[in-house]
Amino acid sequence: MVPDQLTPLPLDWRRALAVVAHPDDLEYGASGAVAEWTEAGKEVTYLLVTRGEAGIDGIEPGESARIREAEQIASAAAVGVDTVEFLDHRDGVIEPGPRLRADLAAAVRRHRPELLLTLNHHDTWGGTYWNTPDHRVVGRAVLDAAGDAGNRWIFPEQLAEGGLQPWGGVRWVAVAAAPHPTHAQPLGERSLERGIASLAEHRAYITGLGDHEPVGYARKLLTRAAEADAPRFGGRRCATFELYPQ
Repeated sequence: MVPDQLTPLPLDWRRALAVVAHPDDLEYGASGAVAEWTEAGKEVTYLLVTRGEAGIDGIEPGESARIREAEQIASAAAVGVDTVEFLDHRDGVIEPGPRLRADLAAAVRRHRPELLLTLNHHDTWGGTYWNTPDHRVVGRAVLDAAGDAGNRWIFPEQLAEGGLQPWGGVRWVAVAAAPHPTHAQPLGERSLERGIASLAEHRAYITGLGDHEPVGYARKLLTRAAEADAPRFGGRRCATFELYPQ
C-alpha cells in the first residue's frame, strides 16, 4: 500500500455511537458517511455532550439550546438517525475528568456499539487553526470511554445501581475531521446530498456565522471536503477519519 493512500473504513459492524460536543459537529464532515451507513441498514445513535447553548452570539443560551436541539434532531433525521440524546454538560466549558468519562462509559454500556465516532481531538485543525477546548476534551474522553466501558471496576456503580453491564465490544474509534486521516468512507451522490441537507438543517447556527444561505453554504463546504482527499482514495469522493483500533 502506498503510505499516502487512504484505507477503506471497516464496514463489518452493525451498531455505531457518535459522540460529539455540540449540535452541528457531526455535520461538518461525518454526516455523509452516516447516510451511507444507515442506508446499508446499520444502526447509528447520536450523543451530544451539550445542547450548544453558547454557540450563537445573538441568541441567549436558553433559547439557543432549544433551537439547536431541534435543529440537531432534524439534522440527524436527514441522514437516517432516529435516536439523539443530550448530556447537558455546559457548552464552551466542558470539563475533562471522571464525570464526563462516567457519562460516556454509561452511554457505551447502554448502546453497546462496535464503532465509536467522534470529532477531531487534536490541538489544531491541520496544524494551522487552534481547535476548541470542547472538541479536544470530548474527543479524548471518547477514546477513553472505549476502554472504560469494558472494565467492570471502572464506574462499578453503573453495574450495581444502574443495571448496566460492561461492554468491551468497541472495535474502533473513528475520528472525523482529523488533521491526519488514515481511512475513508466513499460517498455516493445520494449520501453526499443527504449530508448537505443534514448540515443545512442547522439554519440558526449557519445564519449566525454570517450572511450565508444554509443550503448553498452546506453544498459548497461539503462538496469541497468530499473532493479534497479523492486523489488519495482512488479518485472517489469520501469522508475521512483517523481510525484507532481497540
